[in-house]
Amino acid sequence: MNLLFAGFYKILYPSLIVGVRSLRRVTVVFLLLLCLICVNVEEAIAANSPDNILKQPATEVTISLGNSANELRFEPDHLEFESGKRYLLRLNNPSQLKHYFTAKDFADSIWTQKIQAGKVEVKGAIHELELKPGGEAEWVFIPMKPGNYNLHCSISGHTEAGMSGEIAIR
Repeated sequence: MNLLFAGFYKILYPSLIVGVRSLRRVTVVFLLLLCLICVNVEEAIAANSPDNILKQPATEVTISLGNSANELRFEPDHLEFESGKRYLLRLNNPSQLKHYFTAKDFADSIWTQKIQAGKVEVKGAIHELELKPGGEAEWVFIPMKPGNYNLHCSISGHTEAGMSGEIAIR
């Protein structure tokens, strides 16, 4: 029995040592790679953390829903935002008609910090804003998902008359 064990020992022990060393090397390399990945992820998270983003000054963009001549259009009708930046969208309605800022897919692709209209501040998911004649609102948000999104006024006949636009997130 000892002779049989000694034979196996002579054959298997060297390959067992090599296998353990190889396993150790693989484990060490794996752990180093894992550490590098974690450090890079943590740096990316820290750079884009809500605290850092919310400390950014908001880039202001103004859009009018209609105009004083009661033309049915958005001015401008094309808005462009950059993902991960903080924005303050100032909406106003200088016309004598009420209008809607409807862009559900856009609203689903952003994080809304707040919407402020007069003395009311709204937080959470918003898909449509109604602005009555002379109405104003401020929408503070951070675009999250790049894409092109449709904008329109959902009042019957307004979209067909030209009150539509596009919002792009890059």
